[in-house]
Amino acid sequence: MPSNDARNLLHTAVPTAAVGAIVIAVSAGVAGGKGALGAAVGTVIAILFMGIGLYVLQWTAKTLPHLFQAMGLMLYVAQLLLLLIFVGLFQDTDAFNPKAFAVALVVSTVVWMAAQARAHMKAKIFYIDPDSSKTEKSEKSGSAS
Repeated sequence: MPSNDARNLLHTAVPTAAVGAIVIAVSAGVAGGKGALGAAVGTVIAILFMGIGLYVLQWTAKTLPHLFQAMGLMLYVAQLLLLLIFVGLFQDTDAFNPKAFAVALVVSTVVWMAAQARAHMKAKIFYIDPDSSKTEKSEKSGSAS
């Protein structure tokens, strides 16, 4: 994974995990051990889904740049639908508190998206290649400097 991709993942996963830990602590206080377990499962699922989505989006940007915008829109819609399906599947579970699970899932997803937007806005990504103008000038002039 290139350093920019790893940095982007770090800037999104760390705030999400930190907020997830807060949600787990609050859920433990409100709903006990089952609440903490539900919040932990919700946070982990959100981080996994969003992390896989980030990987797919970065792969698409590198290999199929002409599909990047459409893929991004489709990916976010698919992620949100899958997370909604997870909430529906686990709404009647006895293994953990489903309300804590749903809250953690939604909060983690919102924090991930906000952190990803912030990381993208802070990233210094060139929209032009600064070396291409030097290459074109040296080819036109015939020199290799």
